[in-house]
Amino acid sequence: MNKNEMTLLLQSRTVNESLARSAVAAFCSELNPTIDTISDIKTAVSEAVNNAIVHGYSGQEDKIVKIYTRLVDTVLHIEVSDSGVGIVDIKKALEPFFTTKPEQERSGMGFTVIESFMDSLDVKSDKKGTTVTMTKKVIA
Repeated sequence: MNKNEMTLLLQSRTVNESLARSAVAAFCSELNPTIDTISDIKTAVSEAVNNAIVHGYSGQEDKIVKIYTRLVDTVLHIEVSDSGVGIVDIKKALEPFFTTKPEQERSGMGFTVIESFMDSLDVKSDKKGTTVTMTKKVIA
């Protein structure tokens, strides 16, 4: 079994979203993924990190977003977590077009986008934060 892992801690600043995307893409490059697979992964990571910053921390830039990635053979596991306010109703939050920030013109499609690009999505949340867990079989 081939296994590798990485943990990345970033300040909850929107500028760090692109760093998170690039770091995770680079991490799985040892599997020689297709451009489409890399694009899917980067988009999903972007959505998860953005959710943590915008919804978990309401834009507070001094908080930490944790990204834990693990490769097991050809499957990439990604956990994006925050210690923000949490999600009151996960089932509702997973519905397309649901947003808690309509005044910021949010589309409410973040989790829907993640689900469409990744093989699995799991969201756990309480008043101490949220963890979004995603997996993707990396096909070369």
